[in-house]
Amino acid sequence: MSTTMTAPAKILTIEDEPPIRDSIVAYLEDSGFTMLEAEDGPSGLEIFRNEHPDVVLCDLRLPGMDGLEVLSTITAESPETPVIIVSGVSLLNYAVQALKRGAWDYVTKPIHDMAVLESAVRRVIEHADLQRQNQEYRKHLETLNRELSKTLKHLQEDEEAGRRIQFQLLPEDNLSFGSYTFRRRLFPSTYLSGDFVEYFPIDDRHVGFYIADVSGHGAASAFVTVMLNTLVIQYRDALLLSADDTALHPGQMLQRLNRDLCRQNLDKHLTLFYGVIDLQENTLRYSNAGQFPYPMLFDGRTTRLLESPGRPIGLFEDVEYRIRECGLPQECILVLVSDGILELMPESELLKRYNKLLLYRHDMNLDPDKLASDLGVMAGRRLPDDIAFLVMSRCRGNE
Repeated sequence: MSTTMTAPAKILTIEDEPPIRDSIVAYLEDSGFTMLEAEDGPSGLEIFRNEHPDVVLCDLRLPGMDGLEVLSTITAESPETPVIIVSGVSLLNYAVQALKRGAWDYVTKPIHDMAVLESAVRRVIEHADLQRQNQEYRKHLETLNRELSKTLKHLQEDEEAGRRIQFQLLPEDNLSFGSYTFRRRLFPSTYLSGDFVEYFPIDDRHVGFYIADVSGHGAASAFVTVMLNTLVIQYRDALLLSADDTALHPGQMLQRLNRDLCRQNLDKHLTLFYGVIDLQENTLRYSNAGQFPYPMLFDGRTTRLLESPGRPIGLFEDVEYRIRECGLPQECILVLVSDGILELMPESELLKRYNKLLLYRHDMNLDPDKLASDLGVMAGRRLPDDIAFLVMSRCRGNE
């Protein structure tokens, strides 16, 4: 069994009176310390610089160099080295001045009990050890903080890159298909959003659109929105490549999305409203997979909620979704908003704010930013959840 030995502390005593110096050296050596001794200031400083003692005992009255000057020099060169002033009672005020200049302790002469000096020595050694450990711990923390800052910076850069990619996947804002114009806004609660909107031509006659809200927040939810976007593009392109018309039928679209996402075992689910506009018949066919609040259709006089309950996507593989259909007046607005808006206000206040949307019945080019502001989504406001807006307007002048 090996035992780790700790070297005894080195003590330098600078004392010009041999009897006092000898008694200090003898007693502290018997106590287990390694002793160094000097009879004046200059030789004491030389030994200090060569031997690097753990503690210095210094008299104030020294030949060749005053004790205060020795103290100031040691403190300037090695502030972590404890210096104990050993002075006569008549020089007590002088010793107090030394303490103000950096001495760690003082012991008065004559020393009647050497145990007092030994106690002072052990006390300053312990204090110095604690200071050294604190400095090492502080340096360690500073190193960890620098590494953490670098890691956080990399994560932030990754999140910012992911945010740019996600926003690049969004459709062009203020995009028109015939007499129908689509606007959108996305307000993430973090860098990345679990909400997403999309609108796109399916063929020359039909336009598809959806609003989706993935459970959770951040990167994992944003990843699902990217996967969703990819699947929808595949289903849309399948109409041209293989005459697969799934994208034209909202119920089939949601069933297929649900089946494909369930098989991915993503431990995520999502709500989604999917609609298909027939540009010739001016009708809307839609299905809903748990998306709430329900879309609101305004014709300038009345408001209609497109109520269509349905189970979220990604929970149960065998789910059927009902298809509903409605006509689209020559002038109308369809507003879709994700449920993050519900967390900003009580339900009663939410209904009042929805009623404000009636003020827009003469404005078929509804501004999503004004809409967001009226619903309580302020610029710079910290959001408890992601919020997405999708506004479709049909104007007579666009036909």
